[in-house]
Amino acid sequence: MATQGSRFHIELVVDKTTTTSNVCGHSDSFSNHQHSTSFTTLLISVLTRVHAGYFRISLSLGSQALLWKTIITSAQDTPTLPRVLSTFPSAAVYAIWSLSLFTLLLLSLLYLLRCLFFFKMVKAEFLHPVGVNYFFAPWISWLLLLQSAPFVAPKTTLYMVLWWVFAVPVVVLDVKIYGQWLTKGKRVLSSAAGNPTSQMTVIGNLVGAQAAAHMGWKECALWLFSVGIVHYLVLFVTLYQRLSGRDGVPVLLRPVLFLFIAAPSVASLAWESIVGTFDTASKMLFFLSLFLFLSLICRPKLFRRSMRRFNVTWWAYSFPITALALVSTDYAEEVKGTFSHILMLLLLALSVIVSLTLTMLTLLNFNMLLLDIYPSKPHLM
Repeated sequence: MATQGSRFHIELVVDKTTTTSNVCGHSDSFSNHQHSTSFTTLLISVLTRVHAGYFRISLSLGSQALLWKTIITSAQDTPTLPRVLSTFPSAAVYAIWSLSLFTLLLLSLLYLLRCLFFFKMVKAEFLHPVGVNYFFAPWISWLLLLQSAPFVAPKTTLYMVLWWVFAVPVVVLDVKIYGQWLTKGKRVLSSAAGNPTSQMTVIGNLVGAQAAAHMGWKECALWLFSVGIVHYLVLFVTLYQRLSGRDGVPVLLRPVLFLFIAAPSVASLAWESIVGTFDTASKMLFFLSLFLFLSLICRPKLFRRSMRRFNVTWWAYSFPITALALVSTDYAEEVKGTFSHILMLLLLALSVIVSLTLTMLTLLNFNMLLLDIYPSKPHLM
């Protein structure tokens, strides 16, 4: 009897242990499934919200990296720039470039996943007359990072290979968009080119021309510059001749009007790279962008309603102002006057303040931008 009782006790203990382990196993499985489900929901929320317009962030950070690399190089080569700029540590330039690279890689990965799992949404962007313009933004960002890279010289094989990788998609998009304007006529041009975001197509050509000129490929740079500047003239006239009621820029998206500044600024930089000097043509383009900048900042009421709630569209302020600051550094080197240096310092300060403010606001509103469980319909502009 004692033996049977002992056996029964042992069997009971074993059964209890087995039951406990099974319960724990089911609990762990349920917990893992719950975590997996929440991660999937979070990923779906992010992928449905990240449209091509989010590349404004990488575009702005890339231009900041190029700006400070230009400043450090110019401060070391020419004594005309203020000495305070030469004290800017080179490690900070590496940090800005690294942050720009990380941001661009993250956005590129997210958008690649969006293409794989939500291809219909990507197709809808591409077919949208406004959304398609921001397909140039990631390639422009890569070209800016290529020019500002601290370890890649312009005439090396790696630079040339990367230039082809980043510039060919720009040309392919040119053929698609400009060919559509050419073959489908005035109606398509007035609806597609009648909004400021269409200048992204021009900026892509001009940034590619600038990068090609740094390699010494002047013929290739001239070709890209010609395509970009001719279409910029078409866009500029079209934007001026918009009919009333066909503005195409909703109130919340009015920061994209600052793209008016970016195109002539980048054109000035590209032409300087091609001819090797900041000549009269570069100055004229700089003066045009400066005039457009003054025209916009003198109308704060135009942007007041769009600034009530933070949106990724706010990043449209940063890149044009940074491009204008870049041109002002070249202008200050060429003119060597008190006014040109004061103008350069003001634009540099404004560019840094705007970029830092937008970075802080993005970090503070990160949940609103990407992590909403029930995402709203994204804006394509």
